[in-house]
This record gives sequence, structure tokens and C-alpha cells, in this order.
Amino acid sequence: MTAPSPADPRALLLGILDEAIAAAHPARCLVPHLPAPGPGRLIILGAGKAGGSMAAVASRFYREEHGVDESRIVGLAVARHGYGEEAPMIRMVEAGHPVPDQAGIDATADALKIAADAGPDDDVLVLLSGGGSANWIAPAGDLTLTEKQAITKALLRSGAPINEINCVRKHLSRIKGGRLALMARNARSILTLAISDVPHDDPAVIASGPTVPDPSTLADARAICERRGIPLPETAKALLADPVNETPKAGDAAFARAEYRIIARPIDALEAAAEAARRAGYEPVMLGPDVEGEAREVAAEHATLALKYQADGAKVAIISGGELTVTIKGEGHGGPNQEYALALALALDGAPGILGIAADTDGTDGGRGEATDPAGGLVDPTTLARARAAGLDPAAMLADNDSTRFFATIGDLVQPGPTRTNVNDCRVILVG
Repeated sequence: MTAPSPADPRALLLGILDEAIAAAHPARCLVPHLPAPGPGRLIILGAGKAGGSMAAVASRFYREEHGVDESRIVGLAVARHGYGEEAPMIRMVEAGHPVPDQAGIDATADALKIAADAGPDDDVLVLLSGGGSANWIAPAGDLTLTEKQAITKALLRSGAPINEINCVRKHLSRIKGGRLALMARNARSILTLAISDVPHDDPAVIASGPTVPDPSTLADARAICERRGIPLPETAKALLADPVNETPKAGDAAFARAEYRIIARPIDALEAAAEAARRAGYEPVMLGPDVEGEAREVAAEHATLALKYQADGAKVAIISGGELTVTIKGEGHGGPNQEYALALALALDGAPGILGIAADTDGTDGGRGEATDPAGGLVDPTTLARARAAGLDPAAMLADNDSTRFFATIGDLVQPGPTRTNVNDCRVILVG
């Protein structure tokens, strides 16, 4: 594959992002891990932004490679709205993300029933990706969908990292935190194949770990809500105070026949980006797949690094992944990647010869839960000048968390549409 010409660095940045996304698509990474069908039924349960594409790949594999009859497969996959794919033998449902909806509740109830029906000859294949926490939604106890939505929104606005958000989610759910494995405990086997979208690739955090032991506790969830100022209804307080509602831990018999494999990681996408940059004549500077922190603060740090390389006369591509956060204080709209890009533009202040792109590999960055939401933003030396010529105040818009309107106005939103994979963010700064 040939990278776009460095003579057009904006196209080069978009091409590098495309290669990063392609490296983690299920069409490339899933098939080598799919097991041969066993003696009984094959129960396929999928969730997340790659849930539709993973289900489609699995459907083709079992029909074309093994000729499996429809009677031997029970399948249900849930993906974000706009991310579904046709997958014969596997029922496909589209549901809300990042805020859950009724479609997710109904599909999750069906998934739990299917898992509970697994017998000693049946194999359960779980296809997981980021977004599964919102797509598989089964409020515990008397917690309502409206209450769960409000808690999710409050956690997202608080700037909490994904591990904290998922800790609270797990302790308010009937499927997260190992509980799906509990439901399928009578199966011959439970194999989870996961595409990671979280820093450090922790199975307990990816899609809130529905098939693995949960190391977090009720006390952890209570502490997070208190520290972040999350308002909780009485139903949620009761769940977080009840020891009976603790998630299953390591050593539970439900995990005795459970296996877990990560088939694509954020580093896979970043390494593909690095190779594309190298082919275009840039020396990759890899900051790693686990960068965390407030988006605007990380952007300022990366701008300082880029300016240093520029002063040294280096021609480099600064590449990073991870999941940044935004503590929302304004009234605008955006996401961590767009906020990072806007803060990067301000910190670079039009420095010549430096361009950057920040985008979520799943194709959406914050937004309103629509498939058309942007993935991120693109920055070049003219960004601030063009914005001011359009009557925008970049610093004021950053303060108002209004990065989507900023980049939409100057035509620099990154909008690949649904990518049907999810290995977190990809940020690239070209210097030289």
C-alpha cells in the first residue's frame, strides 16, 4: 500500500488515519481466531461499535468455511446506530451510544436469555468491542433506563476516565462485570474475542468485561460517584450499598471454561500509522497507545514537543493513542479529539510546517449518538487565521467546549463515517 504524497500533507494525514483504521478492522483480524463449530449449538453474542462487522465476518466464516446449518447457530449482535451489518444467522440490532436506549435494553434482555439457555454441548462465542458498555444495557434491580441514562451522562460530563465510568456501570448492571459468564455457566465453553479500545487493554474494562472476573468493587463505584459528584437516585444508591450486588471475582466457577483473547489493540493501529508515515519520509515518534489526561492539556504538551522537533530541524510524525477526557464546563458540542485538535491549533499558534489530525478510529468523537457524528479535527498552519476570518474566537470556543462548530465552520472536521471497528484514538502530528 502506498501512502499519499507528502506534497499534500493534509491528504497524507487522512491517508495515515485510513491505514490505522484498516489495520484493526474485523475483516483483517477476526477470522484466524474463530473456532471450529463443536458438537452442539454455536451461540454467537456480539456487542459494540464493531459488533455488526464482527458478526458479519463470523457469519461468512461459518457459512462458507464450515457450511454450518442455520439450525445450529443462535446469534444476536448489538451495535451503535448506523454500525449494523447484514449477518445471516445472526440477528442484528442497532442501539444507543454513548447514552443507552430502549433498543439496547430489549436486545440485552434477549442476549441474557440466550446465554442462560446454553447447554453442556453448546459453545458460546462472544464478540466484543468498545461501545459494548452502552449497547449491552441491563439495569439491575429497580433502576430504570431514564435513571441509567442520567448517570451515564453525568459520568461522561465529569471527565472520568473509562475505567471509572465502567466500574460504576458494572455495579448497576445484570450483564457487565462477568455477569454474562454467570448466565452462560452451563455452556461447554465460553470464548470471548475482543477488539480493545481502552488504555492497557484491560479485559475487565473493554465493554465493561461481561465475561471476565471483575477486580473492582461496590466500594470503588461508590467512591467514584462521590469524588466526581455524580448524583444518584435512591435505586442506584441501594444497589451500590447491597453486598449481594457485588460482581463475580476471580475463582468463581463461572469462569472455569471461559477463555478470552484480544484480537486487535490500539497499538496495531498506531503501528500501521507509523509505517505509513515512514513510507512518506517521516521518522515516527511513538508516544504509545495509552496516553490519558485532559484533552487540552495533552494537546499543549504535544505542541511543545512538536515545536522542539521543528526547532531541531527534524522531519517526524508524532503518533499517540489512548483515551483523553474532557471535563465539560461550557455549552458547546465536541469530543476529546476535536477538543485536542482545537487546543493543539491554539498552542501551535500557526507555526509553519506543522500539521495534525486527531480522530477516534470508530468514526465518531463525542457527538449526539448519530452515525454522522464527526470523528475528530484536522489542524494546519492556517487554522487559526481561517477561523478568525470566519468571525470565530478560537480561545473562547475552546473554553465553551465548542470544538465541533469550530471545525465545521472552517471545513476541517474529520468525518470518515462508521468505520465498524474501535481501537481508540489516533493522533498524528507531522513536523517538517
